[in-house]
Parts: sequence; C-alpha cells; structure tokens
Amino acid sequence: MESQQQPKGSSQSREGKRAPNQPVMSQKDAYARLLSQHHSGKFRSYLDQFVQEQQLQAERNSSGGAELDGKEPESCLSLYMEKLNERAVSVTEASGLKQGWIAQRQHNKRRGTSASQDGDVESGEEGHVRHANARQQEKQLKGTGSKASMAEMQSNQQQNKKKPKKKNTPKSKMEAKLDDGKCGKKCVWLLFSDGTSVSLTPDKNKSRNKGGKGKKKQVFEAYMSSEEVSAGLKRGELIQGPLRINPKKYHEAFIPSPDGTRDLFLDGVAARNRALNGDIVVVKVLPRDQWKVGADVIVEAQYSDGEEEQTHTDALVVYIMEQKHSRAATGFLRFLSDKNFAMFSPMDHRVPRVNVPLADCPEDFPTRPGDYTNTLFVCRITDWPDDSTFAEGQLLKSLGMAGEIEPETEGILTDYDVDFSDFSDEVLQCLPQDLPWIISPEELLKRRDLREECIFTIDPSTARDLDDALSCRLLPDGNFEVGVHIADVSYFVQEGSALDLIASRRATSVYLVQKVIPMLPRLLCEELCSLNPMTDRLTFSVIWKLTPEGKILSEWFGRSMIRSCVKLSYDHAQSMIDSPDTLLDPKVLPPCDPKHPVDEIHRAVVDLHRLAQKLRAQRFQGGALRLDQLKLAFTLDRETGMPQGCYIYQYRDSNKLVEEFMLLANMAVAHQVYRSFPQQALLRRHPPPQAKLVDDLMEFCDQMGLNLDFSSAGALHRSLHETLGMDEYSSARKEVLTHMCSRPMQMAVYYCTGVLKEEALFRHYALNVPFYTHFTSPIRRYADVLVHRLLATSLGEYDIQKQASHCNDKKTASKRVQELSCELFFSVFVKECGPLESEAMVMGVLDQSFDVLVLRYGVQKRIYCNALKGLENFHFTKVGKKPELTLVWAPDDSDSRCITIFTLVEVLLQADEIPTKYTAVLKHPCEAGPQGSAPLLDASCLLGSQDAAQ
Repeated sequence: MESQQQPKGSSQSREGKRAPNQPVMSQKDAYARLLSQHHSGKFRSYLDQFVQEQQLQAERNSSGGAELDGKEPESCLSLYMEKLNERAVSVTEASGLKQGWIAQRQHNKRRGTSASQDGDVESGEEGHVRHANARQQEKQLKGTGSKASMAEMQSNQQQNKKKPKKKNTPKSKMEAKLDDGKCGKKCVWLLFSDGTSVSLTPDKNKSRNKGGKGKKKQVFEAYMSSEEVSAGLKRGELIQGPLRINPKKYHEAFIPSPDGTRDLFLDGVAARNRALNGDIVVVKVLPRDQWKVGADVIVEAQYSDGEEEQTHTDALVVYIMEQKHSRAATGFLRFLSDKNFAMFSPMDHRVPRVNVPLADCPEDFPTRPGDYTNTLFVCRITDWPDDSTFAEGQLLKSLGMAGEIEPETEGILTDYDVDFSDFSDEVLQCLPQDLPWIISPEELLKRRDLREECIFTIDPSTARDLDDALSCRLLPDGNFEVGVHIADVSYFVQEGSALDLIASRRATSVYLVQKVIPMLPRLLCEELCSLNPMTDRLTFSVIWKLTPEGKILSEWFGRSMIRSCVKLSYDHAQSMIDSPDTLLDPKVLPPCDPKHPVDEIHRAVVDLHRLAQKLRAQRFQGGALRLDQLKLAFTLDRETGMPQGCYIYQYRDSNKLVEEFMLLANMAVAHQVYRSFPQQALLRRHPPPQAKLVDDLMEFCDQMGLNLDFSSAGALHRSLHETLGMDEYSSARKEVLTHMCSRPMQMAVYYCTGVLKEEALFRHYALNVPFYTHFTSPIRRYADVLVHRLLATSLGEYDIQKQASHCNDKKTASKRVQELSCELFFSVFVKECGPLESEAMVMGVLDQSFDVLVLRYGVQKRIYCNALKGLENFHFTKVGKKPELTLVWAPDDSDSRCITIFTLVEVLLQADEIPTKYTAVLKHPCEAGPQGSAPLLDASCLLGSQDAAQ
C-alpha cells in the first residue's frame, strides 16, 4: 500500500492535528465529516435541485444507469458502503478522504473556475455558469445509481452530532458515479452541485487532484471566421454596429437596429462574447423562441424605467470587427490566498474582473493586502479565454488613494482612453522655434488684411484658447457687414506631420472642472493660434452682408489676418445687451485697443445681439429644435483646487449671440465644402429619433394629458414651450420632460459625404437644415481642422470617413469625461459641505426605485426603496404607460405616498461610504413639508441650457 503523505500546501483538518494515540475515525464517520463541510441551506437546495434533474434525466434515458428497475436513485452513502464491501480499503486511506477533497477544491480554484475567499468575487451569472459546468461534468461521467438508505444516513448524522461543529448534515440525496479509469480500476465520484467533486478510490494518490478535472466548459461561443462574417453581412444574415452596454445594468447591452426602430438586445455577458462597450461588433439574431420577454429590458433605453412586457429582438456577438475600447480600466486589487494571481475589480462594471499576476502587484501586496484596500490601480486586459468569465491582464500603475480628486480624475481619463501625456519632443519640433513668432511678409500677401477692423472675442472669463472672434459694421446703405473669424490652426498643423498625427489621435480637447486636456500643445492653444487682443493672428473668415431683418445678401470665405481689439467675457457682453443706451465704464472692461473706443465696441455688440435675435427667430420658425438641459458649475479654492460652491450655469443672451453666428458660419461652410468636394466633404448629421421610442413616449404623454407634438423637430420644440405652465415648478417639469424627449434622440455624428448614398440622410434633425459641419473650433476639435483644409482646397489623399468615425468616438468620450468630472467634484462638495437638502421632481419610476431631478443643483439621482428607513412596504403598478410606486411607511405613521412622474419630493444628499459617491435619501413624511405633483399649467424658461445635438 502506498504511504500516506499530506499534499503540499493543504490545510490541517478542522479538528486540529490528531494525537498519536488518538483512535482512527471509522469510514462512515469520515464520510459524515466530508458532508458536514457542505451543510449550508444553500447547499441543501442545490442537492435537491440536482437530484430532481437526475431523476428527470433517468426517466428520459432508461439506459443511462441513473435508475434501475424503476427504483429511486441510491444515495452516495449507500453506494460508497457497497464499494467498501467490494474492496478492502484500509482505515488509513479513509482518513485521506478529506485531504483529497481539499486538494480537489484547490484544483477547482484555478483562474475563472470558482469563488475565492472574497465572497463577492463571483457574480450570480458566473456562479450559474459554474453550476452548469458541474452538471455538464456529471453528464460526461459514466456510472450507475443505487437505492438510498435513509437509515444509514440518519445513523451517520447521529454520529456527527457528537462533534459540536458538525451539526445539520444535509439529508438531501446526492448522485454518485462509477468511472472506469485509465488504470482499469473503478473509481467512485461524489458530485456536489457547487462544482466540487470527490474521488472515492482505494488508490489515494490517484484521487488527489484528479477528481472532476475534465475539460472546462466553454463559456463563450467561438468567433466566426472573417470569411464567414463577410459572407453573412452580404447575405443580410448578420448585423454590424457599435455595442452599447447599459452603465446601470451591465448585463444589458444593445446595438442599433438596421431599420432605426428598436435596438437589438444582448442579454448577459455571454451574449456579448467578450466585446466591450463601444466595440464595433457583428451579431446574429437569435431564433424568436429565444428572445427575452421581461419588464426590465428597456429600463435605461428610453424615457421611463418601467415598461410593460414586450418581446425584444435578441442577438449574440459572433465577431468583433474593431476593438474601440482601450481594454484599460481603473479599479481595486483583491488578494486571493493560495494563488499566484490577484483579482482586479474595475470600477466600471461593464468591464470584466481580471486576473493579474502577483508579480505585477506591489512587492508587499501579498503580505499586507489591507494597505491597498483603497488604492486605485490601472489594469489592461491582455486576453479573455472563451472558457472563463474572468479576463487576464497586467497591472500598469498605481494612481493613489480613492476619493482624492487627482487620482480619481486620472482614473476617469484612463477609463475613457484620453491621452493626457506630455507632448513629445518630435511634436514640439513641429512648432515655430523662433519666438516671438511674427507673420512673414509672404504670408501677408496671401490673405485679406482685416487688422484695422473692430474685431473682438466673447468667451468665458477663464478661457485661454480663444479660437473665434466677431465683427459688425453698419454700412452706408443701412445693412450690416458681419464677420466670423476663426483661428487658422491648419497653417501650423501641417498634414502628415507628427503634430498632425497626435492631434488626429486626440481628436478633441477634454474640459474637466479643474483643467483642460488640450488637443494641441499650449504654445498653439494659448499663444500662436489664440486670438489674443492687440496681437496679429492668422484666421479663416466668413463675412456676410445682412439686412437689419437678418436676411443674407452675400457671403465671402477666405484666409485673413486680424488684430482683436479686446477680450470680452460673456458678463461684459451681457451688460452691454442689458443696457444698450448706457456705455460701460472703461475701468470695468479689459484693456482695449485705442483705435477702437468703447462706444464702437458697445454699438457692435448691441447690433450683433439684435441680428442674432432675428436669426434665432427665423431658425425656430423654420423648424429647429432645442432641448435645454441644466449645467452645473463650480467655484474652486485657488490654493487647494477643492470645490467651494456650485451653481447652475446661466445661459443668457450673450451666449445666444455667439452661438447664433457660430451656427450660421458652420452652415455656410458646410454648403461651401459640399459644393467643392461632393464626395469628400466632412459634414455633421443628426439622424431622426428612434420611431418605436417616440411612439411609446407619445402614448405616455397622451395618458398624462401632455399635448406634445412629435410630428417634426419644430413641432416638438413649440409644444415643449407651450405645454408646461408658468408656475414656480414649470421649469422643473420642462427639464423632466426634456430628459424624456432626449431618450429617443440619436447622437449627431461626423460623416464623409461619399459614404452615404442619399442626400436626404445628410440632414440635421435638431437644426432642421440639409447641411451642417463644424468649422468654428479648430483649436479644440480636429474635425474643424479637416474642414479648414477642405475650405482652403489644400486637402490631399485622406481617409475622411475613418477620421470622422474617430472624431465621433473621441467627442463622445470627451463629453462623458466632462460629465464624470462634474460628478466627481459634486460628490466631493457633498462630502465637504453636506448633507444638502433640496426639493426634487420625479423623472422616472422603476419597480423598486425612482429617479429624481434635484432642483437646487440640477443633478439627477436614483432613490432605492429598500434603502428608505421606516418604509414598511412598497407597491409598483402601471396604468397604461404611466408607472406608479406606492410607498407605505411604518403603521404608526399612517402614511402612504404615490410616486409618479412630476411628483415633488424632498431629498437629502449625503456622502456615501464609497469614496467619491453620494446618495439621495427621501426625507421621512414627518420631516418633509407638504408635497405633491406640480400642476400642469404654462411654460417658463430654464435657468441653464445646452444645445442638444450640435
């Protein structure tokens, strides 16, 4: 008989080390000790389910050996005892049973197979896959069953009761299987529903680490070949599109439907097949009988988070056409004992958990993991096997402590693949080296000289990258000459240079609360290209001749040179607009060029405002749509950079003045470049909203008594401004309804005109114009640089569509980073200054939670019913499309509350235990004042606004 040796790395038994003279436990007692390690109620339910499945399988397959002569399957204990009678197994071998089980558990703890000591490492979905693996493994084993002996089981349990920690041995039946091993000897396998298996073989060394090894079940479907994908797309059997994963429910994902109606739905991680958010994927539509029917599928996809049961077209990813996601993420490390890797848990739940080698971790991480509990790390996925729900990757760097602004900001930038590194020497060598730089005489001869004109900039007071300027001059015939002058960035960014390459990769500047990540080096952004006052600068100009009513009589495009006379802020311009007949004191203005006195600048601003009002009225009369949204701004401590206060940004007439002429210039340039380059023009289109979501929203509005007209963009704009009343809460209702109307809207995108076959597809839905592009911000948008090149007819061979797609991705990421930066600073503000009280208006209702717009701060937050103290119960119902959630407080309060869209509540914003997070809590009825739904009367304006789809 082979000698007994404890497996290397195995733990001691729970009873401690046995003394030399301690009697050896019997075979039956050893088995009971094994069962006692699976004595939880959860395991008993697993066993019951397992036995039921095996009985059903036996009925379907009479030759499977699971059932003999119509008898019930025998218990593992009975089969084990029969095996003992057949073979003379020593008592010493029985004591090795637990060691073999421990070794098998260690084997099952390999990457991606089972939960670690950290209880939350494995999600429910991953656990489901693991139990499925166990069942599949059981089906692959040959074996026979035998009848259960309850008397023996009860006797075994009685013996177990003598030991204090071995109570409640499960009574559930458990399958055992006989397997013919390669050695020709029969082995007994005990298969547990939690994925473990134990080999009861006389040869202990063969049982160690071999139980249930088998081949791991494939979690993800194998990808199609590129040839199969190409053929499938041509036949229309497969669909290609960008993957969008729900950030609040990571098991839900969508790709656009080819007909533009309802998105295709991907249910669960397996359906995504290792694709990440933003990837361009190819999917196949599943058979109709596999489509999911449920109430929570469109929760985040449209206006309200409660939708009646509907069938959704389900799909499965079969190929990743392009990995748009960087595969990098920010998160935390979790130590796993007895393993040579650590678990990386991303903060973004749409990214899988990643196994990283311990060699990548800090040197003292294995011995002092607690020191890194709140440390943020950056990890990059390097592989994702098809047989594991966990990816594999490498740890790149440590960012610092969670909850601190700078590490959190760097984490946000990393998650969205924003390049914030310093510009290389090769890039900087592309800039003018002889400073101060002056315009050469040769360049002067190529341009229209406008340095004597009254030209000025209007920007936020803190702006340093001034890329647009305005001019307005009254002509003798009573008309106006109006100019928009844009920094000529393309003069410095030569096509094909290292500077051009890095600018095309970054594609946009990213504006955070506390700083800007520039697309171009600061020497260009803030000096050579910035239209700083009283400095000669190169520009591209669009100049119109306009009537006082805003009718365009003529227009001119060309390269020019200007000299701005003053840098105005929006506040300065607004003061001139508010007091058109009163000149501002020169002391309150920045330094002005003596050639252009304050009264000339004042008159130009007022004239521009009046013309902008005419142009704006014409736009909306022509069917334009604007969806206003609240925008939060902060005041920061100059020394620490911490938020001192916050306020809703005011969108005033001075903002509208600048916006109107920038829109006019963009539309004029769009027509010009399309005429010149009908196959290569870089334009911007805004597709119409998704029809099915619009239909659902119309039905909801009808039921709520809201008279919204969705027949066109202009009709929607007019009805939004005529429906919601003029009381104190009309602006809040308008914001809630605007949020609902934004859900069906699609994103505006750049495109190359040669890609789309029909000119009707060029249209910009929100602006209601046939052609539109971006021309006015080349310092911060690379798309504008391309448009400048097109306008100058200096464009060489260039893949416009590829760069347009890249600009779309970066613009979307930049917008999300800006939002997350705002959320970060507001959460810090809540932590430092909270708790904060405010009224809020309900804007979405789910079955167990509801979303509110916090009126004082303009933020949106979700309130969960199970987190409300004193809440006795809650009930969710739907009347047509109208969701209602009834909150029932403790009986002694005798109070209940119906929550639906537009309901007014009082909330408390307070810091969360998780760094940089805060929660909204509904105030208890006895603490809150009188509340209810705001009446639906007439409309009034919002405090702040932002263009929806430019």
